[in-house]
Amino acid sequence: MRTNALLSPLLLFLAAAAAYDDRGALNPDVTQATIAQTICVPGYSKTVRPATSYTNGVKQMLMQRAGMNPSIAQNYELDYIIPLALGGHPRKRENLALQILEGDSGAKRKDRIEVKLQCLVCTRQVTLAEAQYQIATDWQGAYHKHARIKCHRG
Repeated sequence: MRTNALLSPLLLFLAAAAAYDDRGALNPDVTQATIAQTICVPGYSKTVRPATSYTNGVKQMLMQRAGMNPSIAQNYELDYIIPLALGGHPRKRENLALQILEGDSGAKRKDRIEVKLQCLVCTRQVTLAEAQYQIATDWQGAYHKHARIKCHRG
C-alpha cells in the first residue's frame, strides 16, 4: 500500500506533464518580451502566488482524487508544472500537480533546476519558451542538461 501511495502522485505529476498545454499552464503576462518586468524582478513569484488557503484546497482535492491518505500530505507539495518563476500560471489547475518532496523525483530537487533555469532565462542564456518546455516535459533531463552551466548574472 505504501508503494501505491508513493506512486500515485508521481503518476499524477507525469500525467499532468504529459498533458502539458501551454495555453492553460502559462501566465499570459509573462513572455520573452516582458521577462525584465516580470520573472526577472526579484520577488516576482511572491507577487503572483495564490493564498495558502487556495493551494492547500487544491492539494487536498488532488490527494482525495488519487485516493491518498491525508496523513501523508506533509510528504508532498502542490507543484507548479511550470513554476511561477518561469511564467507558469498561478491558479490554472492544468499547471498544478502533486509532487513528492524528497528523492530523485522530488520537489526539492526540482526546485534547484527551477532557480537555475530562471537565472539562465533572465541572463538570456536560454529562451523562456525553451525553459518552460523543458521544465514541463522533462525537468530531470533539464536538471542534467543545465546543472553545471554557470549563470552569468550581471
